[in-house]
Amino acid sequence: MPIKLPESLDLPGGSAPIEWRRSARARRVSLRIDPRAGSVVVTMPMRTGQAAGLTLLREHAGWVADRLAALPPRLVIENGALVPIHGIPTPIRHCPHLRGGAWLEGGELLVTGGIEHLPRRVRDFLRAEAARALTRLAFDKAAAGDLRMPRITIKDTRSRWGSCAADGCVMFSWRLVMAPAFVQDYVAAHEVAHLRHMNHGPRFWALVGTLTAHQDAAMAWLKETGPSLLRVV
Repeated sequence: MPIKLPESLDLPGGSAPIEWRRSARARRVSLRIDPRAGSVVVTMPMRTGQAAGLTLLREHAGWVADRLAALPPRLVIENGALVPIHGIPTPIRHCPHLRGGAWLEGGELLVTGGIEHLPRRVRDFLRAEAARALTRLAFDKAAAGDLRMPRITIKDTRSRWGSCAADGCVMFSWRLVMAPAFVQDYVAAHEVAHLRHMNHGPRFWALVGTLTAHQDAAMAWLKETGPSLLRVV
């Protein structure tokens, strides 16, 4: 009989949600932290017993606690909050007497309508701004590299800032719109370079280097500060 898997893990700093997953591609039980949800994800092969996942989790409870404690604080989208837009902290100001959704004006993000609609309208604005900025960047990079023009999709991913499919569809996380322009420039160059090289070999990195001058700085920024973008809720 399958054992009952707990939904949370008791840690010194409080309980942490647990996400249990089965994967046909998994070779072994693994743990990872989901920064956006602030949870620990346990992935198990299809035929591995549940007890193995529970044992690994308990053996690495200290690691889980340290990683969760190191996460940046959550940034809640609400009136008065500072949300980064192209790397610039921008205050959100609720303007219930106005109409038009959300837009930038005077260094603020103005949001109309009922206060209950504010988080959705802010996310809609950020997603639209991400599509605008990243599509332009991707097309400019493709033209500069004499590459086919990509098809762009914008998603809310948990671990990837972007990806490129074999059919030429390039995906970006909308959360990149909160990163500085030089970071967006690098991610666009990285994914567009995959239109020619679907790998991370020397020729791929050489092409990336011709499409952006910000590779090293952007990679360092994403490693150090990128997790904070996943904590915007």
